[in-house]
Amino acid sequence: MSERNNFIDYIRIFCRSGHGGPGAKHFMRNKLTAKGGPDGGDGGRGAHIILKGNAQLWTLLHLRYYKNVLADDGEGGSKNNSTGRDGQDIIIEVPLGTIARDEETGKVLVEILEDGQEEILVKGGRGGLGNQHFATPTNQVPEHAQPGEPGIEGWKQLELKVLADVGLVGFPNAGKSTLLSVITAAKPKIANYAFTTLTPQLGMVEYRDGKSFCIADLPGIIEGAAEGKGLGHRFLRHIERNSCLLFVIPADSANHKKEFEILLQELKEYNPEMLQKDFLIALSKSDMLDDELKNEISKELPPNIPHYFISSLTNNGLVELKDALWQVLTKPVA
Repeated sequence: MSERNNFIDYIRIFCRSGHGGPGAKHFMRNKLTAKGGPDGGDGGRGAHIILKGNAQLWTLLHLRYYKNVLADDGEGGSKNNSTGRDGQDIIIEVPLGTIARDEETGKVLVEILEDGQEEILVKGGRGGLGNQHFATPTNQVPEHAQPGEPGIEGWKQLELKVLADVGLVGFPNAGKSTLLSVITAAKPKIANYAFTTLTPQLGMVEYRDGKSFCIADLPGIIEGAAEGKGLGHRFLRHIERNSCLLFVIPADSANHKKEFEILLQELKEYNPEMLQKDFLIALSKSDMLDDELKNEISKELPPNIPHYFISSLTNNGLVELKDALWQVLTKPVA
């Protein structure tokens, strides 16, 4: 259960931005001026609610109990044309790959993709204009000043789509978690039963010369996941952003080609654009194969997709696989 608790990829928060401060209605008065002109200052802006990207965050867990975000109001204007203080903006830090939607309309409001990127989620109300702005040649003592604009309130949905370079796709028990644990520093939960991986596991693969890339073990998908069976849509969406998909098919599969086709079909039904990504196939648990069996399996697989025989147990083929992934990730964009 703790694993599920520690990876929060969807959250609802109630947001209310600050109201703008009212403009002041004031006339200049001092010992030299008994009836001066209007000098009412403008109201301050209500506080915005802002999302900011933080590359050190991997989950929305820190927002779990942050249900109501209520921002400060702007201060009212005052005499001597003094503008009121703006409300202090609230900045909410989120992991890269966070999308914010309006719950009522479903519209995407903000998308955070870069470290340090700041986007206004809910705008604060503008401050009202003071009566100094309403003086005219025919009305030199305006009794009118604007109220501030109200803030905006409503429920927002924050959803995280994992930003990894490589996504591991495969049926439960295909060997994805074991592969991740061998080629990265990640420590995924590994067991021989379906849906061990309830949430995406991320790991950094150390490549040559200090280079590295990010790889995500995505939960096993089963036939029908695109319709919401099994773990369904909630986890398929994490695959959308991976630039390269590595299909992991166990060497002892009854039908390698069919297994690949089912996985492909799931992705296609979920989002046909996912088929535009680069594909590689890794045949896991292949330490049990001899050359003759490898040739037979190779004939089954699509000729236009590179495949690699690997063993996380003996480390066979892992260097070649890392090289191939690196080449795909660093190839020039056409």
